Amino acid sequence: MVSQSITHPAFEPLKQAFPQIRFKAAHFRDMTTLVVSRENLVPVSIFLRDDPRCGFDFLSELNGVDYLGYPGVEHRFAVNYGLVNTRTTIRLWLKVFLDPQRETTPGVDVRDEEAQTKGDPGLMIPSVTGVWPGAEWMEREVYDMFGIIFTGHPDLRRILTWNGFGSYPLRKDYPLRGIGERENYKIVTRDSA
Repeated sequence: MVSQSITHPAFEPLKQAFPQIRFKAAHFRDMTTLVVSRENLVPVSIFLRDDPRCGFDFLSELNGVDYLGYPGVEHRFAVNYGLVNTRTTIRLWLKVFLDPQRETTPGVDVRDEEAQTKGDPGLMIPSVTGVWPGAEWMEREVYDMFGIIFTGHPDLRRILTWNGFGSYPLRKDYPLRGIGERENYKIVTRDSA
């Protein structure tokens, strides 16, 4: 098998702008992914948006991944950012890996209003809402489902479950049958509403 060098129009401008950073890149199914550290996420994102050679003016997708039990991985979680240059339709994925410093089993949770001060420091990542405002709801969903805390987010609270839910349903250590939330859920009737 012949090793192939990965190329992308954004790579050379990034290398020139950030010579101190050693970027890692991957290419799979015509999609290029650039791995960035959490400390460099916002400066790299601003550069990719503002530099005319890049022009990634649209955040089309933001999602979380739990790699628990996946063979050969080094990190537990990742956040993926799907970027698009709307003039050229060129795409680029950014990926940030995260590792929890605390227990991740269900029931270990903090309330939304305490997440940025009392949450797991290993799962904190800077918000990109200042770069792409459309990230607001997507970051809230990743927070709600995976427990990844976006520091500096203007309104970080759960979007699909309720404050104090007690767990993060898309984590791989969350039981398939749940943790009793359906059995203990308060039923609201027409008369009591």
